[in-house]
Amino acid sequence: MASSNPGSMFIAGGTDLVPNLKRRQFDVAALISLNALPRMRLIDGDGNGGLTIGAGATLDELAHHPALDGPYRALAQACDLVSTPQVRCMGTLGGNLLVDPRCNYYNQTYSWRKAVGFCLKKDGDICLVARSSPRCWAVSSSDSAPVALALNASVTLHGVGGARRVRAHELYKDDGIDYTTKRADEVITSVDVPATEGRMTSAYWKLRRRPAFDFPILGVAVALNWDDGMVRAARGALGAVGSRPVDITALLEPLTGRRPDDALIAEVAEAAGKPARPLDNTDLSHYWRKRMTRVYIERALREACGLDPQAGRLSAQVKAATS
Repeated sequence: MASSNPGSMFIAGGTDLVPNLKRRQFDVAALISLNALPRMRLIDGDGNGGLTIGAGATLDELAHHPALDGPYRALAQACDLVSTPQVRCMGTLGGNLLVDPRCNYYNQTYSWRKAVGFCLKKDGDICLVARSSPRCWAVSSSDSAPVALALNASVTLHGVGGARRVRAHELYKDDGIDYTTKRADEVITSVDVPATEGRMTSAYWKLRRRPAFDFPILGVAVALNWDDGMVRAARGALGAVGSRPVDITALLEPLTGRRPDDALIAEVAEAAGKPARPLDNTDLSHYWRKRMTRVYIERALREACGLDPQAGRLSAQVKAATS
């Protein structure tokens, strides 16, 4: 990549890259396959010692792997909710972590984009969502990214300068075009999830129009560490509400040292939904998506607490309002 293939791109599963190439969203001289790299499909470890996952492990493998059937269940849920079975059997964890941010004005055919006027993300000079903004507001649409933040995972990158490890939240930048800190010559080789330090539960909830296919228009990942029935630590992140995953860990702090009940979970969900500021550049109304953020945070927390996800106080209010 660095010495003989300027303008090239890496490809693993290709489930995001190839459709983008068909729509002329990338100008690529050649594709460099990652599928022959050693240990890229490794899945090794457990909650006691931590988990190492090769970036080439497919989403389908992770959705059904026994190592994720426990404290890391949120990652299995996220992988199992990506697109269709065919895509999950080809798509990789590394590719999903780096999925290109999406936007209604960008993810269209070349002819459509040319007719409406090219956007800042490709071939244009303004963001069609926020025309006075100097930056692109395309939305991070990875299911695994918010889970990686919630599980406090680290990502190993390997390039010309050698290998380096970054925390998951350090991988992403708040820009729809230049959206990661990964250099062009680097590839993700593995994802490391730390040991759980006692009992941990996690959950991932995804909002989309068509449950069998679509990208997320909201993703909620939470992870709770427990001590004698009380929450010892809580982490969480939101996906598809900005150009990078939004860390809501600080807003889950009221759970620490307490035994969560309906009222507490609803209160925390209300506060934790405030950082979500969806724009009108993905599916459905952004006002409604904003309202659903607190609902899905509540449901994810209830599931992680072992409660019925849809039986809480806030969910009951939503049901009554929409019936």
